[in-house]
Amino acid sequence: MKNLLSNIKIAVNNKLYVKDPETSELGKKIIENSILLIDEIGFEQFTFKKLGERIQSNESSIYRYFENKHKLLVYLSSWYWTWIDYNLVFSTANISNAEEKLEKAIRIVTQNITDDLNTPHINEAILNRIIISEFTKTFLTKEVDEENKEGFFLIYKCVVNRLIEIIHEVNPNYTYSRSLASSIVEGALHQQFLKQHFKTITNFKETDDISAFYIDLAKKAVV
Repeated sequence: MKNLLSNIKIAVNNKLYVKDPETSELGKKIIENSILLIDEIGFEQFTFKKLGERIQSNESSIYRYFENKHKLLVYLSSWYWTWIDYNLVFSTANISNAEEKLEKAIRIVTQNITDDLNTPHINEAILNRIIISEFTKTFLTKEVDEENKEGFFLIYKCVVNRLIEIIHEVNPNYTYSRSLASSIVEGALHQQFLKQHFKTITNFKETDDISAFYIDLAKKAVV
């Protein structure tokens, strides 16, 4: 993706943190290294104690920023989807043709992710791997309805809603715009997971870009 965020601060729901990690060097260090550590050992094995050892800081210092590791994971996913949303808005803003806009939007939400150098403490390529493997753990919980009311997943739904709006631009009479948009966003993560781990049930190799599949699917459904 293009480097679009050099002058933009990613805003995340303030209910997800005790202290905004973007306001201090320690907070940014917590975010940077939590991404690296979760990618290395997985979310189940990840603890604030292990993170503290990695950044050579007391475990208690991490709790000054995040109440628990679940909220940290939701924070990371919210940051990721906000970054996707900004890219989605900027990349489609000047496209007047609805079909071209839909194709561009699908590419943004399904393409292979590279690191954005404008965010030095966050490697989006690594964060994307976490989203692929861990994102469902943010909402497949007993508390999902309560957390949804608190706005924890608002930005994820915003990305889906932007796709819905573009689908309506292409074909305002298409009946299943919400289901199609959410299937594209969620399905792209699933296909990324399959091509890494269950290679016999996907047509894609590990380095393949899956965007063409979802563009073809959407156009056949909508156009």
